[in-house]
Amino acid sequence: MTQNPAVPVRLWSALVVRGALEGAILPAFVEETGIVVESVFDPTTVLMQRIADGDRPDVIVSTTGSLDLLPSGVLASGAIAPLVRTGIGIGVAEGAVEPDISTVERLTASLLAARSVAYSRAGQSGIYFASLIEELGIADEVNAKATVLEKGFTGEAVIDGRADIAVQQVSELRFVPGITVVGSLPEAVQRYTDFSVALAAGSSDLEPARRLLAHLTSEASRGSYIAEGLVVPQFPGEA
Repeated sequence: MTQNPAVPVRLWSALVVRGALEGAILPAFVEETGIVVESVFDPTTVLMQRIADGDRPDVIVSTTGSLDLLPSGVLASGAIAPLVRTGIGIGVAEGAVEPDISTVERLTASLLAARSVAYSRAGQSGIYFASLIEELGIADEVNAKATVLEKGFTGEAVIDGRADIAVQQVSELRFVPGITVVGSLPEAVQRYTDFSVALAAGSSDLEPARRLLAHLTSEASRGSYIAEGLVVPQFPGEA
């Protein structure tokens, strides 16, 4: 069965690749194929809940671990491919004094000195950050003045003045205009996350959905991911 190109391909995606997809990759796909893409960007936990509730996309970009844990029959057999890897960073408003995060000790001091630290309750970076400040023994102090978002881009809380430090995946920080990415967390406390792309089982025979997956993992798309600070693995079919 071949889908009518006028019927949108439903793409669900984690926020980590939103800048790359909206900035260049999806516009290029639409221009080349004429296929309309209906995109939804949410944290992994939100995407997984939608699947648990019975909703389905045609193509999904999510953490590799979350896709691996989906029940049999949700994803098309063999239609999953690695996409990007990212680490967690710290961001501030352009022109603001940049905190010293060069070592774990200096990161700890900067978090304690911050007026408010913004992180996301639903995102992978925020879930990890919540555990990190527990391990560092500063959770009570940081959370007493933290700006915790249910979902979305933490950089927006820095821009509107709710916080002065934002914690999130580096590519997500870069997505917000007016943010300076100070740098990545020190390697000793860094957490890297792998993301993959897959077809939903009900889309395995839909040519437009397969073409979208192929485009997302194409050499033509590689530069857009890298430009957003993402690490790109060797895509399927590359030499």
